[in-house]
Amino acid sequence: MTQEPPFRRLTKAFLKVTTNEPFVRARWDISRKPQYLLGITEAAKQAIFEGISSISAIEFGVAGGAGLLVMQEEAEVVSQKTGIDIRVYGFDMGTGLPQLIGDYRDHPDIWNPGDYPMNEAALRQKLSPRTRLILGNVEQTVGQLLEPPGIPSLGFVSIDVDLYSSTRAALNVFRAAGRKMLLHVPMYFDDVDMFYTHSKGGELLAMKEFNDEQHDVFIDQWRGIKAFRPFPEAPYLDRFFIAHDLKRISEFRRERAAQVLPVEMH
Repeated sequence: MTQEPPFRRLTKAFLKVTTNEPFVRARWDISRKPQYLLGITEAAKQAIFEGISSISAIEFGVAGGAGLLVMQEEAEVVSQKTGIDIRVYGFDMGTGLPQLIGDYRDHPDIWNPGDYPMNEAALRQKLSPRTRLILGNVEQTVGQLLEPPGIPSLGFVSIDVDLYSSTRAALNVFRAAGRKMLLHVPMYFDDVDMFYTHSKGGELLAMKEFNDEQHDVFIDQWRGIKAFRPFPEAPYLDRFFIAHDLKRISEFRRERAAQVLPVEMH
């Protein structure tokens, strides 16, 4: 009954002042960025299931840094609760959107060069040692980050770089041959349900092309995300997807079967 209108709002208000338990807050959308808290908690649960002790949470498109600071804060809380080491990475140009915005696929009717600049010095002062800010063209910086020794397994990825071209480059984080990722990586795409959104441009096109080109990793809707949630109508839920590592899923199941088989034979 606490999840039914009008009681759900009273319950949320009560929980907001009485708990900092991350999994409870993720269920009730109690965060300055509930999408980040939900993505990180689900990634931590998946890491526990797989026996992985360290994961990464990535924000593509830092802008002023408000989101990155929330990601950092929530990652620390979830890490303390679960024991999973969560490292945070933020990618951005640092100077706003690039000067060369492309054709209709980049939505030049909406975005302008230099939109969303960053005060780098002020932001860096607020970052913890567990958070790394990476500035430059994402097409180059993603590749550099994945070079040995690389980063912990991809756990949660948020993409808010606005442009088709930048989104396509950001998805290279899943294209690298040496990538490490959870079997199922929650992904948040910020610009997939706007008035101007269409499947011939922006994040939707970049995602489609990625799926068309790839065989081992497939990005699909997060099915069932609204089930049993107190506020299933929250708009941000429609912006969630999952990157599935199809190859490793098969290998993981075989490994599990090999571990179980001797016990069954005995």
